[in-house]
Amino acid sequence: MKIAVGCDPNAGEFKRALIPVIEGLGHEVTDFGSEDPIYANVAIKAAEAVAAGEYDRGILFCGTGIGVMLAANKVKGAYAAVVGDVYSAQRACLSNNCNIITLGAQVTGIKNAEMIITEYLSHEYVYNERSGKKVDRILEYEEQH
Repeated sequence: MKIAVGCDPNAGEFKRALIPVIEGLGHEVTDFGSEDPIYANVAIKAAEAVAAGEYDRGILFCGTGIGVMLAANKVKGAYAAVVGDVYSAQRACLSNNCNIITLGAQVTGIKNAEMIITEYLSHEYVYNERSGKKVDRILEYEEQH
């Protein structure tokens, strides 16, 4: 898969430590940067690329993961979830069809982040009776507004 990554300056070292993990799983990584102190700029740029289908998924980083999640979710077609554990990373894909996950460099240990990313990238969303109608409703609302 093609993966877009990006972060704010506070999470640059964290992101740089995790890019080899993503590449080691066989994915192609494009770094959207980390120098802009306005995290929303990087998050929006990466989310636009994911929503446009230029990238299969995105992984964004900031101090908590919350700010980049909020910014990414403002982009139509971007569905970002902040994740702090392996189960949430799995469900972000399988239950919610999230095309972006966000992680907090100041609240997530590096080994946990490695496991989260590995889990998230190892799954594909498959429409199903349990979650499909819920995801459909989100998409329906987005189209109406």
